[in-house]
This record gives sequence, structure tokens and C-alpha cells, in this order.
Amino acid sequence: MISTTAMTDGPSRKGSKLSEDEIFEVLSNRRRRFVIHALKRAEEPLDVSDLSTRVTGWELDIDPDEVGYEDRRNVYSTLQRTHLPKLEEKNVITVHEEENLVEPTAELEELDIYVEVLGSREIPWSLYYVGLAGLAAALLCAVAVETPGFAGLEALDVGVFTATAFGISSVAHHTIGRRTRLGNTEKPPELRKRR
Repeated sequence: MISTTAMTDGPSRKGSKLSEDEIFEVLSNRRRRFVIHALKRAEEPLDVSDLSTRVTGWELDIDPDEVGYEDRRNVYSTLQRTHLPKLEEKNVITVHEEENLVEPTAELEELDIYVEVLGSREIPWSLYYVGLAGLAAALLCAVAVETPGFAGLEALDVGVFTATAFGISSVAHHTIGRRTRLGNTEKPPELRKRR
């Protein structure tokens, strides 16, 4: 399961921000997410051929140096015909056709995209926090009605436990969240290894 969240901090070069629908449309395709990831990591414009090699390597889960011509050609063709025009239409990239280069726009630079990839045994952070709040409420109730085993605790103890649990959880969430942003790691977040 993949969920994405994106935020913009300022206006684009055309003076308007991407709407939520436009962001989801851009991110709805895995190849476009891979293009965005590669461009956010690049320090300079990327050649379309190099970009297609990176995307192909990620799709096939192989090193870019091992990408074959036929595989790369397919990706190159769909990038040229479909994905790069869509990204350029949304003012996320600029394609310099004469030089065959792609560069991110200010809109893409300001766009923080988080991709939460969940395995079959993982729960989303939102559900985790609901569970943690439920645990804190149950603990507070147990202390209030002096349930055996909890009678020795005070409401302040529950407050300290709750603040500590939420504090540690939020630090973990922040740390993990940094690795799930497009452009922050070597490979796109949805390709991270499962344990």
C-alpha cells in the first residue's frame, strides 16, 4: 500500500500552486514518482537518456549500469511521449528539447512529497497514534477507578507516560518520515528493502 502527501510552501513560477488533485494526478504513476525522485536528487539538469536509465534500473531493481538497451528504450519512449509532457504541463519540470535535458522547476523544488509504503504487517502512523491515544485513555481510566495493579499510580504518572510515549513516537515518525520523502534517499522510498 502506498499513500502520498505533498505540500507546497510558495507560489510557482507561473504564480499558482498545484491543487491537491493535480498533485495526486502527477503522483498517480510510478514512473513519474521515479522521475521526480531522480530530479530532486540531481544537482543539475538530467539528460533524458540518463533519466530513463535510472528509472529503468529502479523498476527492474538492478544497478543502472546493468540496464539493457531494450528495457531503457521502452522507458525512454514513454517518458518522452507521456510522462515528461504531463509533468511539464503541471509546471513541475522544464524540458529543454534541443539539449534533451530535464530540470525541476521552482514548483518541484518547493514540493515535499512523502510516500508511506506499508508492508502487509505494518500499520499507518495515523492508526498507530490512535492506538497510542487509546492506550493512554485506558491507562488513565484504570488509574481513576483504582483497578488492581494500577491503584498505586497517580494521574501525573499517566501524564508522564503519555507525554513520553508520544514524544518518542513523534521523533521516530520524524526520522522515518525523512527517509520517505522523494529525493532524500538513493532509491525511491517505495523500493526500500523489507525485513
